[in-house]
Amino acid sequence: MANPKRKHSPHRRDCRRSANSKLTAPNLGKCPNCGMPKLPHRICTECGYYDGQLIVPKKVKKSEAQSSGEPQK
Repeated sequence: MANPKRKHSPHRRDCRRSANSKLTAPNLGKCPNCGMPKLPHRICTECGYYDGQLIVPKKVKKSEAQSSGEPQK
């Protein structure tokens, strides 16, 4: 089995290792309901829709509910 004649420098070692560690951006699509970017096969984080159906209703903050005149529960 072959053995190295000289020690590789840390720079050479790190350059070799960094070649496989590139990050890739996630594939984003548009939500058909609101148009915001979302991951495929996931519920939209903005509107809560998936496949044209409301899955997770959007939460309303207490301050917004009071200003719009809705009664508190």
